[in-house]
Amino acid sequence: MVDLRSDTLTQPTSGMRRAMAEAVVGDEQKREDPTVIALEERAAALLGHDAAIYLPTATMGNQIALRLLSEPGDEVVAEGSSHVFRYELGGPAVHGGLAMKPLASEDGLLTPEDVRAAVNPPGDLHMAPTRILSLENTHNGGGGRVWPLDRFSDVVAEARAQGLRVHLDGARLLNAAVAAGVSAADYGREADTVTLCLSKGLGCPLGAVIATSSELAPKARRFKHLFGGAMRQAGVVAATGLYALDHHVERLAEDHANARRLGEGLAEAGLPVACDAIESNFVLVHVESIGIAADDAVARLRAEGVLLSFAAKRGVLRAVTHLDVSAEDIDRAIPAIARALSRRAAPVRAAADVPTAY
Repeated sequence: MVDLRSDTLTQPTSGMRRAMAEAVVGDEQKREDPTVIALEERAAALLGHDAAIYLPTATMGNQIALRLLSEPGDEVVAEGSSHVFRYELGGPAVHGGLAMKPLASEDGLLTPEDVRAAVNPPGDLHMAPTRILSLENTHNGGGGRVWPLDRFSDVVAEARAQGLRVHLDGARLLNAAVAAGVSAADYGREADTVTLCLSKGLGCPLGAVIATSSELAPKARRFKHLFGGAMRQAGVVAATGLYALDHHVERLAEDHANARRLGEGLAEAGLPVACDAIESNFVLVHVESIGIAADDAVARLRAEGVLLSFAAKRGVLRAVTHLDVSAEDIDRAIPAIARALSRRAAPVRAAADVPTAY
């Protein structure tokens, strides 16, 4: 089976497992775990900020960031298919008391004009004050699209001109940095808060960080406890983050190359794949445009030994390359996907476990 559902499926490497076994640990809640502290210091520098806080998940990091930058009753603006709106169960409303204003786009990327038009008139007592712009890089719902740094900077500049604070959901920020050929800090320092997920392309079993200024960090750490994210001997897993930053960042380019290899192979087989939109480790296949329902396509693919998941857009499947997918796996997947999505293939009863698109 070639599993291309998500880069969250990576298994810890043998080197990671050794790092876990050898980690020096302490009480993380009391700031006595040296491995956690080392990861936080490394992550802060990587993301262009003064401080970073180690967390169980990037979803928690996003929710802490939005709570940190706002007051209940404020409004947060983000692209409509962004993770903070689509896959975090209404968290901004639940955890931060925020109104949520989704903006439409084709690929998850906004323009300064989008931001300007979205801001409620300041001082209008009948409308929630627009307070935060949340951006995502790479953009999951947009099919792994990478923000060009100049466009990202222009959008942030407009947000600043409108008096907004900026959060960067950088779950896959290192994919973006590698693809764009810039540092993660070039993106990160533009925002007030940045999250980074360690359990996607970096291959850790769990964990994330939120990076911010020295002024906001104490409050972010307080929210970590409030949200239930404080841990004890967390260095056992933080060690995998340090290992990943040493060994798994530059190799993200291999995942991107495998995604392009897959997309080009599927396009050559006549399948509806926009190869020019493959910028990181995502490949989108528009199955309904060839008359196959998405759930039927998933079942056909499973029968051929390939797993894909539903993308954010209706009628589209996605394949996500990652640490545990080799070039040989891609070469096996291409003809299998082509067979499965042939119009002549018989429908297959859908499996009970519906793929997700985190």
